[in-house]
Amino acid sequence: MINKKNLIALILILFTAIFLFKACVRKDVPETIVKSTAENSLKVIKIKYPGEYKTKEINGVEYKVARGIPGKFGGSLHTSTIGEGPKTFNPWSAKDATSSTIGEMMFDGLINTDAYTGQTIPQLAKSVKINKAGTEYIIELRKGLKWSDGKPITSADVVFTWNDIVAAGFGNTSMRDNILIKGQPPKVEAIDKYTVKFTTPETFAPFLRQLSLSIAPKHILEPVIKQGKKTFDAFWGVTTPPDQFVTSGMFKLSRYIPAQRVELVRNTNYYIIDKLDRKLPYLNKYIMFIVGDLNNEVLKFESGEIDMLSVRGENVARFKELQKRSDYTLYNLGPDTGTMFLSFNENTRKNDSGKYYVDPVKQKWFNDVNFRKAVDYAIDREGIVSNVLGGIGSPLFTSESLSSIFLNQKLKNGHPRSLKVAKNYLKKSGFKWDKNGKLYDKWNNRVEFNLYTNAGNTERESTGVMIKQDLEELGLKVNFKPIEFNVLVGKLVDSLDWDAIIISLTGSPLEPHSGRNVWSSTGGLHLFNQRTGKYLTEQTDLKPWEKELDNLFEEGARTIDFNKRHKIYDRYQDIIYNELPLHYLYSPLRIYAVRNKFGNLYPTPLGGVTHNLEEIYVKN
Repeated sequence: MINKKNLIALILILFTAIFLFKACVRKDVPETIVKSTAENSLKVIKIKYPGEYKTKEINGVEYKVARGIPGKFGGSLHTSTIGEGPKTFNPWSAKDATSSTIGEMMFDGLINTDAYTGQTIPQLAKSVKINKAGTEYIIELRKGLKWSDGKPITSADVVFTWNDIVAAGFGNTSMRDNILIKGQPPKVEAIDKYTVKFTTPETFAPFLRQLSLSIAPKHILEPVIKQGKKTFDAFWGVTTPPDQFVTSGMFKLSRYIPAQRVELVRNTNYYIIDKLDRKLPYLNKYIMFIVGDLNNEVLKFESGEIDMLSVRGENVARFKELQKRSDYTLYNLGPDTGTMFLSFNENTRKNDSGKYYVDPVKQKWFNDVNFRKAVDYAIDREGIVSNVLGGIGSPLFTSESLSSIFLNQKLKNGHPRSLKVAKNYLKKSGFKWDKNGKLYDKWNNRVEFNLYTNAGNTERESTGVMIKQDLEELGLKVNFKPIEFNVLVGKLVDSLDWDAIIISLTGSPLEPHSGRNVWSSTGGLHLFNQRTGKYLTEQTDLKPWEKELDNLFEEGARTIDFNKRHKIYDRYQDIIYNELPLHYLYSPLRIYAVRNKFGNLYPTPLGGVTHNLEEIYVKN
């Protein structure tokens, strides 16, 4: 997944892939577009690549030197998040985007991704050396780095994070899912105080980017680990006093007011400096307001309470007009790197109480590919883009985003809406209509189900209303029910009690393997057919195409050559397109409005607006 700040770090991916990877990233990354403050039209601004990061040693500390111009200290950046706020401040247990975003500002990984080129670059690491076979990674840490409590950051912290948290299955198991190679985690061992050796069972192309995983303070979390997984998941929860956090990132928690805001303050022990040798970040505070819905978020931006806003399609024209006499600039970062979709719950298993997760009658519909194809042809994606996004976006048919360098070009335009085709698919499976146009299955059951999304996200709510209408034209009865986001997440990953959902997942335009936990049959986000408990090992009910997806992602991870990898991931997209475990809906353009008061603001398609947050400063 590509982060909206800094992501990963160091060297390129194995020697045989270096030049191919560079060429593809340079060619496919769109340019940043901003609204000119002097003209009444959008114009392209070509952002100059600032060069590679450098390391500078001062008094035994190996600092990373920022690439922006020296700025001013002080001030705050005010942002926002939709919903009820974070569920945890423990980044290794986080399952929601808000918790993950906050965690990534408080804890750094070994490497990051350059927001300009997509190449991996140093973060906590100073260097990475990879053997010719691509199975051994020697990581040299920056010397002299400290946690926010003053304790040194060493190889022991890295080994502890990878072996005792991730490989042991603590926290969010999606982390473990994505590092498994032939079912095994990498071997991680300390060579000395500042050197770590990672050994993989075989060549694993995505591994370098996975070194962006946040490193944990061993001296704080080791006693917690010994108390078990429940204790670990509860540690650093939302009720934890801020002074109990020990972090490595540019910010640390200062205050959390539930349902109102999260306040972060600068970490004075941070290891990135500017060109004048001053410790960053420049900002004193980063404040995230918790807003109930998109409308409130817009109001907060217009009133000056927040400094940046993701502008929804229906508001773009108005914001372009208001910009002429306002204090912000609009940035167009191209197609969203995430994916929005509708999915049915195909789970046919029972829970620990012996009750089916999904009504057996509905199981038959949801597991019928003809039913799923009928739904897909009935959805009016063009109408959603026009009416919900205000035309600022495109229909989406693929499991890779339109910004992905691995996008299956043959599938990106999908198919037109056709109720006639949809009805033919239903007829193939014995569905029928009564004289009033109501749809019944061949056992005379009325076709009716509940469709959920997260309340407060007006874009998704509007999409749900349109899909409900589309499917009712086909004779289905859809009970559309927006619910609070954390409740929705509970249904998806805990109780598994749901019929259909509209939701989105973040993604990486550079690495399809970031979606392995969705497509692997044992993945923590294999939402449409989630396996838990004994079903993780007893996989006797795997569908043939699920087995093929497992094999494809293993093959893709072992393959270094870009063109060969592309063919593998083209095939996985073919399967999703034809089997439709997820119905992809649309890809909005990422339009951001940002106050003009900030310096060192260089938005990029790969990094978003605040990829260089540590060097952003308030000009006045």
